Amino acid sequence: MSDATPSVRRGTGSRRRLPRGVRLRLTLLYTALFVAGGAALLGITYGLVSNSLDAGTAGVTVRTVPSQALLRQCKEQVTRQHAAATAGKPSAKESPTSSVACEKAFVAGSLAGRSAQREHTLNELLEWSLVGLAGLTLVSAGLGWVMAGRVLRPVRDITEAARRASERHLGERINLRGPEDELKELADTFDDMLERLDLAFTSQRQFVANASHELRTPLTTMRTAIDVVLAKPNPTTQQLEATSEKVRRSIDRAEHIIDALLTLAVSNRGTGAVESLDLATAAEDALDALGERARRSGLRVDTELARAEVTGSRVLLERLVGNLVENAVVHNVEHGWVRVRAGTNDGHAYLEVANSGPVVSEEELPHLFEPFRRADARIGSSGVGLGLSIVESVGEAHGARVNAQASPGGGLVVSVTMPSPGP
Repeated sequence: MSDATPSVRRGTGSRRRLPRGVRLRLTLLYTALFVAGGAALLGITYGLVSNSLDAGTAGVTVRTVPSQALLRQCKEQVTRQHAAATAGKPSAKESPTSSVACEKAFVAGSLAGRSAQREHTLNELLEWSLVGLAGLTLVSAGLGWVMAGRVLRPVRDITEAARRASERHLGERINLRGPEDELKELADTFDDMLERLDLAFTSQRQFVANASHELRTPLTTMRTAIDVVLAKPNPTTQQLEATSEKVRRSIDRAEHIIDALLTLAVSNRGTGAVESLDLATAAEDALDALGERARRSGLRVDTELARAEVTGSRVLLERLVGNLVENAVVHNVEHGWVRVRAGTNDGHAYLEVANSGPVVSEEELPHLFEPFRRADARIGSSGVGLGLSIVESVGEAHGARVNAQASPGGGLVVSVTMPSPGP
């Protein structure tokens, strides 16, 4: 109990730190980009306004500011001229020096006022722009935090799905909805990975369950045979030889079961390496391997083999053909018949294996493709009940269509049709 609690806390802490760390970094990045852009815009605006205000004073330089005495003198002169003009009297003539001095004082005062106004305007622009930039920076940081959370929401969903993914929860999927972007592609890829893992674990569990179930019979047979011999005080040579033969047959059966289970597990995981294979050639090889057994049973073998090129796993496809031919030979009657046909039709390669044998009812037919299921009349055969299961599994892995029909006089007709690669 003490070990479990810290692990839960560590998982919770990591779940919080990772999204918040990424979210904080994204928020800081958004804010920094906004500040950089705002500062650049502020600098450009300040420069444009400064140049615009400088245009009015271009080419004029204020060297000295007029004195207050000169300004009062010029003001009194203007007042006298205005009063004389109002009374209709001629104004007193002023000295040229005084007029020029007043004109220069007027220009200098005007320039000084415009310069002061420019400085005030630029200072106000800079201060309020900085205040606005600071306020909008805070707003952008808040919006960046919210938007970063929305962007990272699919990542949190993927993280939660990965945390829940275990042998008991591999059936769950993210099923992320939204635009076809990188996060959607990541979620779909993760769903595909979960599907492959689910398939692998299911195949593993099925292999373990089937192996433990089917290997119990030969192991029990071997143990019983050995116990019977050991219980005898003085076992004879004939008894030991009989026991050894029984143990050997049980070992062969167990080896056959393990080999079939491994093939079934591999086919459930997919095709693997892709190679070209001629179904007709594979059928000929399978018939050659079972020729002696067919002759001992007095079976008549008819073949109609034309080129039937397919692509896929050579090992699995050869096992598919071998299982079909082996089933036709093993599950047959004395002096029966076997017919094997192969060829192409409408861009599809086909293989058909038919045989005589016990009558199979319509109710029994669908169950023949289930693992370790055999028709009642075949229970006494040496098969382990995985032949057609392997055929169906390998066919599904290669996109093939497997069909089985019961012959009216007994036996089966099993056909496999799969796409041909073409010329």
